[in-house]
Amino acid sequence: MIWGVVQFPGSCDERDALHACRLSRVEFGDRARLVWHEETDLSGLDGIVIPGGFSYGDYLRAGAIARFSPAMSAVADFAAAGGPVLGICNGFQVLCESGLLPGALLTNTGTRFICRQGELVVGEADSPFLARFSPGERISVPFKHESGRYYAPPDLLEEIERDNRVAFRYAPGQNPNGSLNDIAGVVNEAGNVLGLMPHPEHAVEAFTGSTDGLRIFQGPAREPGPAGMAA
Repeated sequence: MIWGVVQFPGSCDERDALHACRLSRVEFGDRARLVWHEETDLSGLDGIVIPGGFSYGDYLRAGAIARFSPAMSAVADFAAAGGPVLGICNGFQVLCESGLLPGALLTNTGTRFICRQGELVVGEADSPFLARFSPGERISVPFKHESGRYYAPPDLLEEIERDNRVAFRYAPGQNPNGSLNDIAGVVNEAGNVLGLMPHPEHAVEAFTGSTDGLRIFQGPAREPGPAGMAA
């Protein structure tokens, strides 16, 4: 499997995302490369990650300018064709601004940047990114954001809940930002696009205290074929 990690001016977690992608299937030689925000050729890539950071300096609002980048037009086509797309933190904001995911990310109710380890509860969404989890399972990953409060109008929120499109919720008592229904991550209708505010790419090595995030990157990976190549 070959991952592409989109890099915008202001991205700061793209190298961590690259490492997580490579580590996720290191035994099969999976690879990853950076995709500059002006690129439109995603041929040869099997999955896309929109990483965390402050794309375009978060001017106007987080993710609002990145949605217009040439790379995001290509990502939209990639997603429409069924390709797996993962948005983390600022990447989640970009995907919502782009219309690839429902809802919006607003300023935390505390109006301050938060940074701490926390727990998520895995939802019932049908997504390749959740293939290695069980609904209701708890995982430990870092929370670090200033505009992570998930919001959707009542009708849309009801639809998201009804269609089981919640991928992750903050564990009881651990909602750090005021997100509606404790939502930390959602998927699109097809399930191939996932956005979450916490940072799984920072929970892939044992020395960090958790490897729970690694399974998100392992989920969409194809099984190796008979010759050891991706099927």
